[in-house]
Amino acid sequence: MRVLLVEDEVPMAQAVKRALVNEGFVVDIAHDGVTGQWLGTENPYDVIVLDIMLPGRNGYDVLRNLRELKVWTPVLMLTAKDGVYDQSDAFDLGADDYLTKPFSVIVLVARLRALVRRGAPERPVVLQVGDLCLDPVKRLVTRAGVPVSVTAKEFALLHFLMRHGDDVLSKAEILDNVWDPAYEGSDNIVEVYIGYLRKKIDTPFGVRSLETVRGLGYRLLPVTVSGSVSP
Repeated sequence: MRVLLVEDEVPMAQAVKRALVNEGFVVDIAHDGVTGQWLGTENPYDVIVLDIMLPGRNGYDVLRNLRELKVWTPVLMLTAKDGVYDQSDAFDLGADDYLTKPFSVIVLVARLRALVRRGAPERPVVLQVGDLCLDPVKRLVTRAGVPVSVTAKEFALLHFLMRHGDDVLSKAEILDNVWDPAYEGSDNIVEVYIGYLRKKIDTPFGVRSLETVRGLGYRLLPVTVSGSVSP
């Protein structure tokens, strides 16, 4: 299994390489984002280990560019950060896994083997449900190709709904994943923002995709402006 390790801390990169080689991996190393991106596009790796804080080009930009170039190699992000927003940003851009430094080599190897087993199917960054599209990189929402203007919180709510397909999501789940953990107000705020979204993604287009499931929560249905339901 061939691995690309993009890590600017030379001692750490060498230590990780030795550990992976001992586990049977073939490892190439890049110490900056520009070289890492070039290697990632020019060689058929089974998995890429990508640090976020890199000279030349940060890991977020490298990942974004790889996905835009349709390089679907599984990517595990490495970082000294541990904030939920860093993880969210990585996943939004098309990362497959996330590991915070310091980490156990045993855990890293297990994560990499799992990613290799899953392979590299195409995973476009842009989310789509029916004819509703959301691009987390460009922060753009469209319905049937028409741009829809949403606030930051509306965007976050819609992104969460779209990532869960047609699952019914409770108010508690939405609060936990979209609102700040320090939020102590009423959970009715979810209902308020669902209403805001309906007025932007449904009402102007004459569709009803954002459904309230009485007593359970909300879900997003794959409808189109033509009135049909996508498979």
